[in-house]
Amino acid sequence: LVMALCLLRKLPQLAARQHPGCLLPAMFCSTSSAGNDPDIVLSRRGCAGVIELNRPKALNALSLPMVRAMHPRLLDWEADPEVAVVLIKPAPGSGKAFCAGGDIRAIADDCVSARSAETGAGSGRAGGSLSRDFFREEYALNHAIGTYKKPYVAFIDGITMGGGVGLSVHGDYRVATERTVFAMPETNIGFFPDVGGGFFLPRLHAQIGVYLALTGHRLSGEDVKKCGIASHFVNSEQLAELEERLCGGEWLTKEGSFGTVSRLSELLQQFEARSSLDMRVPFSLNRHMADIERHFRHDTMPQVVASLSSDPSSWAAAQLETLRKMSPTSLRVTLRQLRLGMHLNLAGVLKMEYRISQRFMTNHDFVEGVRAALVERRQPVWQPASVEEVSDEAVDEYFAPLPPDRELQLDTKRV
Repeated sequence: LVMALCLLRKLPQLAARQHPGCLLPAMFCSTSSAGNDPDIVLSRRGCAGVIELNRPKALNALSLPMVRAMHPRLLDWEADPEVAVVLIKPAPGSGKAFCAGGDIRAIADDCVSARSAETGAGSGRAGGSLSRDFFREEYALNHAIGTYKKPYVAFIDGITMGGGVGLSVHGDYRVATERTVFAMPETNIGFFPDVGGGFFLPRLHAQIGVYLALTGHRLSGEDVKKCGIASHFVNSEQLAELEERLCGGEWLTKEGSFGTVSRLSELLQQFEARSSLDMRVPFSLNRHMADIERHFRHDTMPQVVASLSSDPSSWAAAQLETLRKMSPTSLRVTLRQLRLGMHLNLAGVLKMEYRISQRFMTNHDFVEGVRAALVERRQPVWQPASVEEVSDEAVDEYFAPLPPDRELQLDTKRV
């Protein structure tokens, strides 16, 4: 909670920052909403099913009960002929986040409890039931979004990280605003960019997705659109009108049947044309794209580090400084995840990522990273301490099959 409040106070500076250094893990909060307000509000408005995330003190962090409320309703709306579109957004007054990630603090606590119960000393090698259930059900939700048969629109207005990326990036339309702050900073807390990160990140232009995943670099506002993560850009003060018109169904055909995707695209493009977006202003990382391509095209982290080390520029030195603060194990696993994910469909990536997630629940760095960031507010002590010390065999273990009854099962009939 302290870290979340710090991020809220620093949001204007963060939005303008070009290089994050050691990232505050904004996505990892566990405070519930105040009073009796529900953490998620699901409603029908006109022709739209509307999902509102409503955990303001936790930056709308995604919890297992929220996943369990959302997934069946999505499937109901998919089958309902009266629902033409699904909209997901932060609830009014829910703070400065769309969704800052998953409730990782609770998962880390569950891992510690499970290890203590197994060994009596807190040093066991098994994750708890929450770590199994949360990732299994979250990834199934990500898959449902990625294979949804009706238009799915996300207003990524505010902080969008980790689990919030999984709720938005796989849908048809991702609408960024000037308040959007996007990042996948998981390597900073001994984890990896999951929720289908292995699918969308390596498919971004050149090596930009690899760079974002390894360094946790933050993108803000128009940059989220310019690099291809957002499909559209709309100023935040126009979202209420856009929502009204989405729900009103003006983009449907005159006969009342569902309009084509292009008609909804036209509506979004109209709002983008009225926005402050200036595509003539280059993407903020454009001046470094050649460097990113040269240094982050390698297939192993020792090669990436060696490439950066051979570059005398201040930019390369800054990237090395950032990477040295990240979990070496996370870095090596993440790079392997992205290289493999480029050749898999979304279901294949999510099944791979579930295996990886369960191995991270048993390693040292995940609990150490969360505890250092959220509880003790110190620099984590990673084991191993450098990417050179992480063996290929150790990385292989993260991708090995789980027992058959523990593998992630997805509804492949949806594709």
